[in-house]
Amino acid sequence: MNNNIRKANHSDTGRLAVALARAFDDDPFINWLVRKDNKRAPGMERMFHISLTDLSLRHNNVFTTKDLTGGALWYPPGTSEISFARQLTFAHKMIPVVGWTGLLRLAWAMEQIGRRHSKERYYYLQFLGVIPEARGKGMGAALLKPVMDICDREKCGALLENSKEENITFYRRFGFNVIGKFLPGIGSPPLWTMWRSPNT
Repeated sequence: MNNNIRKANHSDTGRLAVALARAFDDDPFINWLVRKDNKRAPGMERMFHISLTDLSLRHNNVFTTKDLTGGALWYPPGTSEISFARQLTFAHKMIPVVGWTGLLRLAWAMEQIGRRHSKERYYYLQFLGVIPEARGKGMGAALLKPVMDICDREKCGALLENSKEENITFYRRFGFNVIGKFLPGIGSPPLWTMWRSPNT
């Protein structure tokens, strides 16, 4: 593993949530989901804090940089789907993120995303982000590599939803190909589902 990349732990949650909020500040899909008022910034940080503490860290596949300027939130095979009952357990935590009216929009988007996931065995990349001033230095590629290597060893696929058309080229460098494009909700920007088959 790259010396600048390591697995994240719960003590990293606060700083990593802040970094991811900055990394996704201009993301079209995230900005469609989150509230638009003066509580947006803390709401963004809270969203990534919830993603880390309630969902991804328990699977031990969250990678970050040594200085916590970026992260990749991965889910091992069979762990990325969130049941409706599980959604209910943390729905109240999402109110400061999306507002009361946004809960239904969030639930619908999660349903639409889940319906398009492959039936094959795969690792799922929920988020990959690096703060703006640290981009262009290979950190995104370095954050991807540990799980790409696991996928190749285990002969397992990898799946993600890309929210920026200009990032398709970036992911293609690592073997991801677009397998679908859809709107996860009314008035939402598109998402591109991308799949990577293992290198054999």
